[in-house]
Amino acid sequence: MGGHEGGQVASGIAIETVRDVYLAYLDNDPSEGLLTAFQDAHAAIQAYAREHPELRGMGTTCTAVALRDRDLYYGHVGDSRLYLIRDSGISQVTDDHSLVGRLLREGQITPEEAAVHPERNVLTAALGMDSAVPGDFSEAPMPLFSNDILLICTDGLHGLVSDDELQQIASSHQPSDACRELVRMANDRGGFDNITVQILKVI
Repeated sequence: MGGHEGGQVASGIAIETVRDVYLAYLDNDPSEGLLTAFQDAHAAIQAYAREHPELRGMGTTCTAVALRDRDLYYGHVGDSRLYLIRDSGISQVTDDHSLVGRLLREGQITPEEAAVHPERNVLTAALGMDSAVPGDFSEAPMPLFSNDILLICTDGLHGLVSDDELQQIASSHQPSDACRELVRMANDRGGFDNITVQILKVI
């Protein structure tokens, strides 16, 4: 958001702030730690934009996970996604904070229409936007099991690679190899946006 430079700066601020604030959080509730980290990142991005008017409007999506033993906690804002791959299935854990995501949840458009909608990249929430953090945070831990796979990615990947393909590649490759293959697939199909992916397999 806010042009290439603005989005890059906002993403960097978000990564550093969420990581540092969460790791320094002393309470025992991972969800509260993630919420505090997102709030601080949101404020830091807005403060930086005020100091640098040329970056006004900058913002970033953010999806972060915390693991406590085998329990998953997450924080999420924007249209990056967290997927859970279990057995032979894949499920999208997070909801897209986008215009098309809302229309899809309300049943006003079909998944096929969403994939080609002209406003599919219009966000309704992001870190740095002029509002309080409207993100989603896990209300209860999600138990994980051996061989579960977590996949986090930006819309530069899930906009070009189907859920079935994400599941197939992540399940049949080592995580690092799967990341490289998925980025290659997205680039071969146009690579129209930032392509970021992280994969974690539970052992």
